[in-house]
Amino acid sequence: QVQLVESGGALVPNGGSLTVSCTASGIIFVGADMAWYRQAPGKERELVAQITLAATTTYSESVKDRFTISRDNSKNTIYLRMNDLKPEDTGVYICRAVGRERWHYPRQEYWGQGTQVAVSS
Repeated sequence: QVQLVESGGALVPNGGSLTVSCTASGIIFVGADMAWYRQAPGKERELVAQITLAATTTYSESVKDRFTISRDNSKNTIYLRMNDLKPEDTGVYICRAVGRERWHYPRQEYWGQGTQVAVSS
């Protein structure tokens, strides 16, 4: 079965930096499109950054030029480097994968449980 396990969430000061990670198992990682979402208190889930199987990246306007998404296919892991963190970046950061468990399986969407990032003001 597919598992996405996030790590690295923490309480950080305004203006600080943090990297969160998501390690996938049970999925053909090199063929998966990956993304980071976040959900802040009282808000809907928001797409933060995505990285395709070809390693092309996109970002939401609110994090552009501050966050960097990357992937290490040898470790089945994606990262989100967050710089110049702001209180509005607070939320649960959730890993998403779109890919296959096996070559002959259809592509499906999978979600991790999330890791909490809190930025103090």
